[in-house]
Amino acid sequence: MTPAWTPPAAVLFDRDGTLVVDVPYCDDPSAVRPMPSARRALGMLRAAGIPVGVVSNQSGIGRGLLRRTDVDAVNREVERQLGPFATWQICPHAPKDGCACRKPAPGMVLAAAAELGVPARRVAVIGDIGADVGAAHAAGAAAVLVPTPVTRVEEIHAAPVVAPDLVRAVDHLLYGPFGAVA
Repeated sequence: MTPAWTPPAAVLFDRDGTLVVDVPYCDDPSAVRPMPSARRALGMLRAAGIPVGVVSNQSGIGRGLLRRTDVDAVNREVERQLGPFATWQICPHAPKDGCACRKPAPGMVLAAAAELGVPARRVAVIGDIGADVGAAHAAGAAAVLVPTPVTRVEEIHAAPVVAPDLVRAVDHLLYGPFGAVA
C-alpha cells in the first residue's frame, strides 16, 4: 500500500525570476511585477494553511550596487502585491564572500525553517535556477524547479521535480506527483 501524500509544512520561494519578474539589482519598488501565476500559487498554499516565505540572494548589496534599505523597500512592495510572507531571508553577500547563506548554501533555508518552527526536511523550496534546488538539497528540504529563459538545460535535467509554472509546482507539493489542478 502506498502511503498518503504529505504536503510540506512550509514553502519557501526564490524572489527574482520566481515570484516576481527578474529586474537585475532592482532598487525600485515600482519595477515589481509578479510572475503570472504567483498570486494563485500563493493563494493555494495560504488556503491550505501552509506558511510561505522568501529566500533571496541579493548580492547587489555586497557588490555595492544596492543599499539594504532599497532591497527592503522592494520586498515591501512584493508583499504589498502578493500578500504577507511568514519569513524573509536575504543574503546580502557577494559570491566571493563565501558565506553560509548564499544559495546554493543551505543557510537561508535552515534559518527560515528555524524561524517557522519546522524541520528543514518538512520544507519545500520553489525556484528558477539550480542554486535554489541546491540550497534545498543542502538543507535536506524538497525542491521544485520552475524554469525561465535563464534556467540552464543542465539545471532542468538535474532537478528532482520540474514544473511549468508556480501553480503546477504548488499543486505537486499539495497533492503529490499526479496533482489536482486541471
